[in-house]
Amino acid sequence: MTVYFIGAGPGAADLITLRGQRTLASCQVCLYAGSLVPRELLAECPPGARLIDTARLDLDRITAELVRAHEEGHDVARLHSGDPSVFSAVAEQMRRLDAAGVPYEVVPGVPAFAAAAAALKRELTVPTVGQTVVLTRISQQATPMPEGEDLATLGRSRALLVLHLAARYVDRVVAELLPHYGADCPAAVVAMASRPDELVLRGRLDGIAAQVKEAGVVRTAVIMVGRTLGAEQFRDSHLYSADRDRAHPPCDTTGDSGAVGTTETAGTTGTTAAP
Repeated sequence: MTVYFIGAGPGAADLITLRGQRTLASCQVCLYAGSLVPRELLAECPPGARLIDTARLDLDRITAELVRAHEEGHDVARLHSGDPSVFSAVAEQMRRLDAAGVPYEVVPGVPAFAAAAAALKRELTVPTVGQTVVLTRISQQATPMPEGEDLATLGRSRALLVLHLAARYVDRVVAELLPHYGADCPAAVVAMASRPDELVLRGRLDGIAAQVKEAGVVRTAVIMVGRTLGAEQFRDSHLYSADRDRAHPPCDTTGDSGAVGTTETAGTTGTTAAP
């Protein structure tokens, strides 16, 4: 049988993908991150499904449950918040399942940074202002960061930074980024993105820490710092420009869909072209 790592999305139950919902409904066993995954999603599990909250389980016990379900002939839903590809701790679970010979698949979900951008009503990549997004965190009490991935180093790029697991240490974040981004750089913090208690804080880099502490935000939040958050004057994307030659689309483009060799052209059905 198969273990399915399913991205549950950032918090709102209706932001799980259709594939995730259908997969969840087909699994007789569901392991879920109880402190992060909305409880409403458990109603999608089939009647009589075994539901296991992993909030207080270590990796060995989680793996044992996955292997046990597989040996009993059950498909397993391993429900993670956000998207499994970012800060989800699925890599070590996959490594354990590989060693145990248990097959698994991944069902992507809506990541927290995407929900935060939606709450801010901002595109994170803006033509001529910023085309790079860095997803990162700080070490503090978590696993140490690899060499060269500290904020001081990443900040030199002045790309849009999205920090997970860092709200509690916002003073440190600001102190390390100020020399690179400047005091007036736009910054935002979105807590509980997409949930009923969502909180959005906006300001300058030199004032965002005070807002975070006044609001009492210490977890389940992303910090964003970068010029694209405040961009108003910028060149329109080339994608829909009247000057673009739509009779001869580029033969090799990659849009945010990840598809190569496709483009959006008048009179055709394609995906997207790069801005």
